[in-house]
Amino acid sequence: MPQHAQNTRVCRDCDGFATAAITTGTRHTDGTRATLQIICPACQGTGHPVPAANLHHIGR
Repeated sequence: MPQHAQNTRVCRDCDGFATAAITTGTRHTDGTRATLQIICPACQGTGHPVPAANLHHIGR
């Protein structure tokens, strides 16, 4: 029988890859590269969209 994949929701901005390591081009004294960890601003690094119930609505 075919297996069906679960329909998990992922962030539309980062496509589920919530963090990225970007190299700065410099190296530490031990020879390793200096990197920056960048987090998706839309999902705050979770990889899943924020539920609409947690959003605040302004107005009527």
